[in-house]
Amino acid sequence: MSVRRRTTLRAVAAATVAIALAAGCSNANSGANKGGGGGATGVLTIGKPDGPQTNNSNPFLSTSAGATLGYRFMIYEPLAMTNMIKPADKADPWLATDWEWEDNFTKVTFTLDERAKWADGKDLTAADVEFTFNLLKKHPALNGNGIPFDGIAVEDGKVVLTFKESQFVNQNKIIQTFVVPKHIWEKVDNPETWPNRTPVGSGPYKLKTFTPQTTTLVATPTYWNGKTKVKELRYTAYNDNSAATTALATGKVEWSFVFMPNHKQLFIDKDPKNHKLWFPSGLGIHGLWFNTARKPLDNPALRKAMAMVVDRKAIHIQAQATLYPEITNPTGIPLPAGEPFLAPEYQGANTKPDVPGAKKLLADAGFTLEGGVLKDPSGKPVTLTFTDPAGWNDYITGLAIIKDNVKQLGIEAKVKTQTAEAWGVDVANGNFDATLHWTNSGATPYDMYQNVMDGAILQPVGKSSQAGNFGRFKNDEATAALKEYANAKDEPTRTKAMHLLQKIFVEQAPMIPTAAAPIGAEYSTKNWIGWPTEANPYAPPQHTQPSALEIVLNLTPAK
Repeated sequence: MSVRRRTTLRAVAAATVAIALAAGCSNANSGANKGGGGGATGVLTIGKPDGPQTNNSNPFLSTSAGATLGYRFMIYEPLAMTNMIKPADKADPWLATDWEWEDNFTKVTFTLDERAKWADGKDLTAADVEFTFNLLKKHPALNGNGIPFDGIAVEDGKVVLTFKESQFVNQNKIIQTFVVPKHIWEKVDNPETWPNRTPVGSGPYKLKTFTPQTTTLVATPTYWNGKTKVKELRYTAYNDNSAATTALATGKVEWSFVFMPNHKQLFIDKDPKNHKLWFPSGLGIHGLWFNTARKPLDNPALRKAMAMVVDRKAIHIQAQATLYPEITNPTGIPLPAGEPFLAPEYQGANTKPDVPGAKKLLADAGFTLEGGVLKDPSGKPVTLTFTDPAGWNDYITGLAIIKDNVKQLGIEAKVKTQTAEAWGVDVANGNFDATLHWTNSGATPYDMYQNVMDGAILQPVGKSSQAGNFGRFKNDEATAALKEYANAKDEPTRTKAMHLLQKIFVEQAPMIPTAAAPIGAEYSTKNWIGWPTEANPYAPPQHTQPSALEIVLNLTPAK
């Protein structure tokens, strides 16, 4: 659901998914193993409802097939492996055996694993890592995380990065950067558009075949970091959620993430012993973003009153089929992942609807209720339009619930649908009243709040804002607190800034948090075991995250 890194599942299926189960899936699965995967054959089948793909394995482009399907993480490896559902935990060493931050996170030194090799047999060296970071510095289009690289050098066989400002908030993004081979990429004229159709990485898999429907990877016998039990990965691009759901239900696909309005009936009940799903969250959220540059949404009392009446429980059950973790705290911080960051004043706070409290807040701010119609302080009726792409059923249902919720305050709202492309342009340009949208996620709630409230990335209405702050929220105190958090030299200063950000978010309500952003998946244990679970959360289960590689290496054939 993201225009950048996010590959969160979208509800693009027709309402009658059950009919699709009976009718069978589209020919997009023609390359799938008809009997499913299988520990015995060494094949793991993976599916995603994104439609036919173009042959592009450029790992830095979020629109490439490698990124969309997730197979880039099987070919290219990171310096360190982070866990998005346990962001405070130390990352696992990978291509780097060690990394040391200095000078308030303005310098980091990487010690590389001397065993690492590229799939073509050449050694992976510090020169490759230096080249990769210089590539990202030189080409902003490849630098998806927007890391402000400064100095990049090799010193005594180690890679040293220096920055002009603290990278405390970006440390996980930097250490999980995957590395590309200098001896191949230095010959590329324009890496920003290079399709990289014969990718060479250091990972355990290489590309065998590619078609718009099915991409097959095979294990590299000489993988530097050990042997793999999964010998072949088969990715199928289905045309929609219905086809992908059918493939999961019948066993043609063993690993996917797709929104199912009735996952128990459509998936779990088809094979209760083996069909599993787990949808944990990190520190990103979904919510109703307000265009604070438009009247009457420029009034924080109106925004907060709306936040006070939204029924998150109903959204959790009816719109998200309980798949997305529920938001229970008004700060929007997902729990339990964000528990360590929660300000004392919000510990124990909840999002239970409070209609009388919201009405009092509005009255105190000069709003009046006449004949069941809410009027702003100037006497104008409050009418709003909620927008999201047609077919995104979870969001559209969520908007319908919010529409009914705010009707209790006398607010007349309507829901308008658009194409995803038109919606994306309108959101970026500030051409909307309110829309359900996601936020960024990171090692702390900073990324979430920065995405919503940072005045440093504020753009005027009509100018595209790709970095965030789509709601044009302007609050100097929030911008200063974000900067202070990012550059703090000690933990007490950082904590103080984080607590202030929570207070501003709750009281100014630039958005209404509605759900934690899931990093989940459906999977089958019929042929493969070793999946991450709530009891063993060693990685988020979604196959389009960097840690998907760790999952595949952890799988073993079922007995």
